[in-house]
Amino acid sequence: MELGLNGKVVIVTGGSKGIGLACMRAFLLEGARVAIVSRAEANLKAALQDLGALGKDLIAVPCDLTRSDSAISMVTEVEQRIGPVDVLVNSAGAAKHYLPEELKAESWHAGMDAKYFTYIHSMQAILPGMEKRGKGAIVNIIGIGGKVANPVHLPGGAANSALMLATVGLAHAYGPKGIRINGINPGLTMTERMLEAARFEAGMRNLSVKEVIAQRQSLIPLRRYATPEDVANLTLFFASEKGSYLTGAIIPMDGGLTPVL
Repeated sequence: MELGLNGKVVIVTGGSKGIGLACMRAFLLEGARVAIVSRAEANLKAALQDLGALGKDLIAVPCDLTRSDSAISMVTEVEQRIGPVDVLVNSAGAAKHYLPEELKAESWHAGMDAKYFTYIHSMQAILPGMEKRGKGAIVNIIGIGGKVANPVHLPGGAANSALMLATVGLAHAYGPKGIRINGINPGLTMTERMLEAARFEAGMRNLSVKEVIAQRQSLIPLRRYATPEDVANLTLFFASEKGSYLTGAIIPMDGGLTPVL
């Protein structure tokens, strides 16, 4: 299927590992020009090395997206180096897990800073240029935890819920300006972030990480975790010309685990 992404300029935040890295690889294979954004320069270097020969149309930009001014500077740098941005994929930031009795006010603030505001800042930085050009696509990779409350992931789940509302609200506001904004809610996905959560749960339940993973997979109707590539495939469709009539959509990708509308 021809997705029409050849030559498009794409920013992927949190693109140095996991789902973001899979998105980077997929866009590059489609002929896009891609900017990888991460706060950790070491992660950026590792990602560039991992992508190898695909990196001819790839640049890396370090940026702390918890700061709105840094997000604006990042977009300016990308556009100066490879051109006006056609697609923004937000995959940066992850809130920590806490036992309920360990939660403090700072925990909730940290959760919003890690996930919600990183996405908001990058969108606010990119939208003026897209509006001026009358076109653009944004894909927010959020998380099914915004739909179902996990007692050890409440700050992160709250941030995800807020981000879903912002995604749909901004899609409604910017649709008339030619900008499409959609969200993906991955469930259990085989990433280092998932392994961290499994280790946390294993410690609470006195189980091995392998036992936790096996138990969780047995509950999924499709009987497996998602791969980062599964999420990347949907991300590309949302960003592409084939998804040109999709905006304000939030798609669950949890293998059928969560029976919610």
